[in-house]
Amino acid sequence: MADMMKRVPVAEQEPKVRAKNFEEVCLGYTEKEAMEEAVRCLNCRNPKCVVGCPVSIQINEFIHEVKEGNFEKAAEVIARSSALPAVCGRVCPQETQCEGVCIRGIKGEPVAIGKLERFVADWAREHGFQAAQAGEPNGKKVAVIGAGPAGLTCAGDLAKLGYDVTIFEAFHEPGGVLQYGIPEFRLPKTKVVGPEIENVKKLGVKILTNVFVGRSITVDELLNEEGFDAVFLGTGAGLPKFMNIPGESANGVFSANEFLTRNNLMKAYLPESDTPMRAGKKVVVVGGGNVAMDAARTALRLGAEVHVVYRRSEEELPARKEEVHHAKEEGIIFDLLQNPVEILTDENDWVTGVKIVKMELGEPDASGRRRPIEIPNSEYTMDCDTVIMSLGTSPNPLISSTTKGLDTDRKGCIIAKEENGATTKTAVYAGGDAVTGAATVILAMGAGKAAAKGIDEFLSKK
Repeated sequence: MADMMKRVPVAEQEPKVRAKNFEEVCLGYTEKEAMEEAVRCLNCRNPKCVVGCPVSIQINEFIHEVKEGNFEKAAEVIARSSALPAVCGRVCPQETQCEGVCIRGIKGEPVAIGKLERFVADWAREHGFQAAQAGEPNGKKVAVIGAGPAGLTCAGDLAKLGYDVTIFEAFHEPGGVLQYGIPEFRLPKTKVVGPEIENVKKLGVKILTNVFVGRSITVDELLNEEGFDAVFLGTGAGLPKFMNIPGESANGVFSANEFLTRNNLMKAYLPESDTPMRAGKKVVVVGGGNVAMDAARTALRLGAEVHVVYRRSEEELPARKEEVHHAKEEGIIFDLLQNPVEILTDENDWVTGVKIVKMELGEPDASGRRRPIEIPNSEYTMDCDTVIMSLGTSPNPLISSTTKGLDTDRKGCIIAKEENGATTKTAVYAGGDAVTGAATVILAMGAGKAAAKGIDEFLSKK
């Protein structure tokens, strides 16, 4: 009998092999492995894992069905709460959410909830099983701006309630950060993202691409001229942040946003790409979040030696432990407690290196983390030909600047109520990174879900 304190291991590509390709790292559970892992679930009477899930999947219920081999029923349980289960099973930070509060994890390893969710979603896709169904049409129209996790979730939930939903997406492909931000080796586009979006469309949701709301059409025009009863803003946070240090405008300096968008959405990593990406021979990635890991691991696969420069210690790295572990296995070099102060260039303004200062940790700051302090006279130069800045993102101001009565905070984030997504403008709701600033896929989905409920309550009174 298997050790109930330890989770069933999941197969992965070997580090040396995967470091040279863009195929998915984690290979997922087989049916036998999934059922074996599901047995470890204690099926708690008051499951803390459900409370820890931003979209409130009835985790104990679906795992019970997996244990019994009822994979269709497991998919139906998940579909009641989540429009993107194959995505969430791969990229959610389960270790700080559902798995982080799993009772099994007190004395042993928590149940592999994310890997089981991924298994169920993949099984449903491979067997052509559509778990969610559209609701009876109610004659009301809702516009959703942005086809990312927040927008897709809001649209899917509204469609299940009978609303006529149209998504307006600025890019040529729907998916938002799922499409342009997260690399292929973590989240396959054709195999996973595409089918998940198709499932939303099967609910009756229409998706119009290449429509730049704020330019092509405004929110007010959608409400007053196009006959929409409500609008949801799920426009994300795609505006990159920089350090404002000397040399930052040089050739060879990228924002992580640009670097990943070109590689993922524009397929720059393919030899036949019309928009190839020059990664360089030695890349410095500045930052320590999941996006920094994605950029670093992408650059590695493009043939570069990659250094992650982060001003705090490993303990403070905001990236998922799994992503840091995978990056180290693949050969990414972590230069911690270090911070760039200048980017060096040649006479043609191409990057030649980075001037770096060493840091030490002082007293905790407002974030609760120990504040990094420069060590005097510790500067040194690291040679490189590419620098990728991964310092977070903020919302594009286009929507707020073209929508009367829509208030934002000092960071440019749309002001919206957490419980229902209501903004300062009647009939306009918002959620995801456009409201919170850059966060996780699952938190954006939770916000889309809350907004769908808020829109339904608002329109039900009209």
